[in-house]
Amino acid sequence: MHLVFIVARDWTLRAGVRAELREKGIDALGLESMDDLAMALAAGQTPTALMIEAGAEGTQTAAAAQLMRRFPSLFVASRADKFDLPAGVILLYRPVRVGEIVERVIEIVKGLPA
Repeated sequence: MHLVFIVARDWTLRAGVRAELREKGIDALGLESMDDLAMALAAGQTPTALMIEAGAEGTQTAAAAQLMRRFPSLFVASRADKFDLPAGVILLYRPVRVGEIVERVIEIVKGLPA
């Protein structure tokens, strides 16, 4: 089964995306920060993909960029903010529907080994 890490400070975004992914048969782990993501990796959990909200703590670090290069990633941000994202990261601008995020995550994990 695929596992997606959802890193978002906004708990309503995190919970909504997680719930819809689980409804679609994709396991999802909600995390508040990149530190939480690092702890999940250290505990042996390996995601198929990442969904990261720009407001989550630690998203603008070299370590975060390295993780976005390592795992297929989707990044949700405001148009007012500027981000230097690694090549290949899908960028969605707010306002965005939870359903749109879920659709893009499903596109990412389709065809990837679980």
